[in-house]
Amino acid sequence: MTLHAPYDPDNIFAKILRGDIPSVKVWEDEHVLAFMDVFPQSEGHVLVIAKQSTARNLLEIEPDVLAQVIAATQRTARAVEKALKPEGFQILQFNGEAGGQTVFHLHFHIVPRWADRPMKGHGHAPMADTAVLRSLAERIAAELEPLK
Repeated sequence: MTLHAPYDPDNIFAKILRGDIPSVKVWEDEHVLAFMDVFPQSEGHVLVIAKQSTARNLLEIEPDVLAQVIAATQRTARAVEKALKPEGFQILQFNGEAGGQTVFHLHFHIVPRWADRPMKGHGHAPMADTAVLRSLAERIAAELEPLK
């Protein structure tokens, strides 16, 4: 898909937000949802999305919504770091099919990294076991800082 196309209300993240498809939630508030990637590139791979925006990419998102999503991404990344103790992490955000985007609802990836563990390719990782994802989500959620 190009950078400029209408929002598809049947994309997988829209379906998750409506409750049509289950997800393994880390946390949510009225603005954002943080949940485990079912095709994780690394142990503890979390996605953060806006709940009300229909922005498909960074060019379309409302500045105030972007601020909320970025703050949520930072809060979640801090919890990932405390819970899993990675040696580093990546924050990834793809725009347009040519840019690597596979779901056209703006989202941020938090991908923990360890020097001795290879990272799986974006969109090429096998589906994770739901019980493993739930356990990771609980560990990460337990380390969340209180909302301010």
